[in-house]
Formats: sequence, C-alpha cells, structure tokens
Amino acid sequence: MVRIIIALYLSIVVTFIQAQTITVSASTDTTDYLVGDYIQYNIEVVTNKNIQLLQPTFPDSLSQLELISVEEPVIIEDDKSKTINYGFVLAGFDSISATIPPVLIEYRSAEDTLFKRISCDSLTVNIHTVAVSKAEEIKDVKSPILIPFDWIWLFLWIILAVIAIIIGIYIYKRYKVKKSEEPIKKRVVKILAHVTAIKALNNLEKEQLWQKGFVKEYHSQITEIIRTYFEERFNLAAMELTTTESMLQLSSIKEAKNISGLTFNFLTNADLVKFAKFKPLESVNNEMMTQANDIVQNTIPQEPAPVEEQVNV
Repeated sequence: MVRIIIALYLSIVVTFIQAQTITVSASTDTTDYLVGDYIQYNIEVVTNKNIQLLQPTFPDSLSQLELISVEEPVIIEDDKSKTINYGFVLAGFDSISATIPPVLIEYRSAEDTLFKRISCDSLTVNIHTVAVSKAEEIKDVKSPILIPFDWIWLFLWIILAVIAIIIGIYIYKRYKVKKSEEPIKKRVVKILAHVTAIKALNNLEKEQLWQKGFVKEYHSQITEIIRTYFEERFNLAAMELTTTESMLQLSSIKEAKNISGLTFNFLTNADLVKFAKFKPLESVNNEMMTQANDIVQNTIPQEPAPVEEQVNV
C-alpha cells in the first residue's frame, strides 16, 4: 500500500514538472556577414499550451549591432505544446566580431502569479568588408573602344545644318508675325492646392507601393506630396527645408497651427524610414496615408471656387 502511494506521488510530481517544461534557443541565418547586411536573428520557444509568454526585448548591451525591425511572432500549436518563433532583424556597420547577448524570456503558467525568467545562449557573428587585393592594380571592366573618325559623316552634318539654317531664315521672313497684332488671350483655371494634393494622394494609394515592397519609395513620395502642398498653400519652401525647419516655419502660420503635432509625427516617421533604415509595420504605412489626408483636410481654405486668370499666348 505504501509503495502504491509513493508511486502515485512520484507520478504527480513528474507530470507537474513536465507540464512546466520550456526550452529556448537562438539562431541566425548564418554567422558571416558583410558590413550593412541584414542579420536574421530568431528565438524559438517550445513550451506547453498553458504557459503565457511576454514579447522578448533586447538588452541595452546590444552596442555593437543595431536593431532594424521586430517581426510578428509565428505560433505553431498541437494538442499538448506550442512553438513560438520571435524574429528580429539586426545590422552591423563596422568590421567586427559581434556577440549577441542572451535575451530574457518571461513566462508563467495559469497557476503562477509572478513571471519567471529563462534566457537563450549568446551568439557570435562576424562582420567584415569585401576583401580587396592591394597588390593588384585597378583595372577597367573592359578595355576602352576607339571609334575611328569618319570625315564623310562630318560633311553630311555640316550640309544638313546649312540647309536647316536656310529653311529657318526663309520661314521666319515668310511668316513673320507683325508686332501690331494683338496677342491671343486664353482663359486658364487655377486649381487649388488642396485639390491637387488630394488627387496625388489618391493616385499614390492606388499604386500600392509599400504593399509591393517599395516602402522607402512610398514614404518619399507621400512626404513630397505634403511638402509640395505646403509650398502652394502657405508659400513655404518646404522641399528645401528639414523637418525641424519646416515645423518652425509652420508654427508661425496661423492656418497651420492646428496641424502642428500631426505634421511632426508624419514627417518624423518618414525620416526614420528614409534615413534611419527603420522598417515600419503595415499599420504605420496605413497611418501615413491617413495623416497626409488629415493634414490637407484640416487646412483647406474657405474659397468658393477655383480662380480664373487671363494668360497671353
């Protein structure tokens, strides 16, 4: 009877230990990179289905590498366990041997009130420049091609030029317009700045640039549309100004004060993508289009209709 009780107790203890099993491993797509290459760093967590995990974050000791983007976790489940893959994109811009420190994973079961911690092993990657042989001379890809001079073509071009000059003089003398003639006036409709901007934003949205992978081009074009709108709407040289300079000048314009915070967020997100190699989430790309339309809609002037101008032709 005692043996049966001990066996049942051990069975319960083993079952409880197995129920709390969790393993963490880290890996990269390779260990050898060129300067500026993207490093695909993955953390795989295998655990039971009743374990709750928090999104892992990199420690401050990640000084040799830069964190470019954080990918959405991929979860695979079966009847008893689940596997979660956390993806990160890193990059190094110096020729070094960089160590990726251990990353802490916080977890707890349904019975726990506090989170426990487990970490993966550290990884080392080598980053280097392209090997260049200093002993060899710099050579052209192909040798220069010498094109022989053709005198016949030169004479033909001279003859054609003389004929063209003679015909031009004849046409000028034959059909010269008298100075006393009245110029023809043409009625031109000046399109308002906000109409042009909204049309450009609609066309950009239809192109679906960021959905096709052209994220940087998308952010460059959408900021160019808004900066062009600022030039036409507020007579502001926005295409030649930085984000800080643009915000300083917009703050002094009465009609633009209500879009100050919105414009700062819009231009800052675009600068991160264009200059800081930031890879935005899909929600950020969608928000950029919403913010651009809000900037235009909130600064539409109270004008009844497009202005007609008289232009001499």
